[in-house]
Amino acid sequence: MGRGDGTGRLISPPDADDTGTGILHVDMDAFYASVEVLDDPSLKGKPIIVGAAEGRGVVSSASYEARRFGVRSAMPVAHALRLCPTATVVRPHLDRYVELSQRVMAIFGDVTPLVEPLSIDEAFLDVRGARRLWGSPGTIARMLRRRVLEETGLTCSIGVAATKHVAKMASTISKPDGLLIVPETRTQEFLAARSVRALWGVGPKAAEALESRGIRTVADILATPRTLLDRALGAAMGERIWQLSRGIDPRVVHTERVEKSIGHEETFSHDIGDVRVLHVELRRLADRVASRMRRHGVEAATIAIKVRLSDFTTLSRSRTLPEPTAVGQRIGEAAIEMFDTIERSLPVRLVGVRGERLRAATGALGLWDDDEEWRAAEDALDGAAERFGRGAVTRAALLGPRRDDGVLPSHPLPSHDG
Repeated sequence: MGRGDGTGRLISPPDADDTGTGILHVDMDAFYASVEVLDDPSLKGKPIIVGAAEGRGVVSSASYEARRFGVRSAMPVAHALRLCPTATVVRPHLDRYVELSQRVMAIFGDVTPLVEPLSIDEAFLDVRGARRLWGSPGTIARMLRRRVLEETGLTCSIGVAATKHVAKMASTISKPDGLLIVPETRTQEFLAARSVRALWGVGPKAAEALESRGIRTVADILATPRTLLDRALGAAMGERIWQLSRGIDPRVVHTERVEKSIGHEETFSHDIGDVRVLHVELRRLADRVASRMRRHGVEAATIAIKVRLSDFTTLSRSRTLPEPTAVGQRIGEAAIEMFDTIERSLPVRLVGVRGERLRAATGALGLWDDDEEWRAAEDALDGAAERFGRGAVTRAALLGPRRDDGVLPSHPLPSHDG
């Protein structure tokens, strides 16, 4: 299987059998880094790190040339540069990434209405109903790769299979700039040779639990009694892995994406120990989360925070609210209260605030609305932001030096750095 740096990739020949397939997983190649090369061709063929070079920036994406030195997304840029000193660091340009993502998704929509975006740079397509118009799934995949390149200048990798899970595995193995087709009758053969870590949803801890029992490949899973899988992973995960290893995946392509959460996080340019400053940053992030929820017409039933200390210890807390809300004041209060319950012996490197268990905003208010004044104030802030840009008008408590320049939203639709 490909290792994320392009080595070990597998691709299908031009006459590959696509019998029984119909699900495509399309994945843009090193999307952020590829967009930067598109806009600055002098970067082509060079190791590139997308992120902030100064301070405490993290890697948002890396070109395949940089990945071969061990550079990975979410890694501190300073560490990435120690691994690859010759890399060029480029600041992220989110607006440009969104623009090109929309163009790519529009190409998908030209082929089939059954498109399920997973992030800014990947999507599932169900093309079974498009055969009469465009040809077989393999033919459609080749056409899509050609159109994406011709119309955007970017490359993508596509997996073609009978299920979402196998299609996603196939696209990963074919990266970069590849196409891998797994006919339905060869699904079990394809899966058997894969590492347990290649299965969708098997994270490092689950993989370690399996490998410690000598279960290293999908073939090993197939030979393992179900009771042992349950003991290693728990009943729910054991059932899921048992099914995926056999090619069983009944999930369909959903055309309406329902966000599970909306959040922002910030890595500081220097570690912060002052609780008052940290409270201000939590309120700033809470307001940004609330503003995005209002734009999407949703409310959060649960608020979660993430705190990373200077030694990289990462802590999280969550709280279910009495009533769902999209009011920044309420979100900020909950975030600060949870933050204050965390015992901190070290200064803080990163904080994050997230609204979870989202639901459509009802707009229905009780006889007494405790948040009426805050709603009015935040509606005014939304209006000012729409007219003059974010940050033109803000809370007095948030005035002072900004520490979030260049920060990317953590959700929705992040790049998964494929």
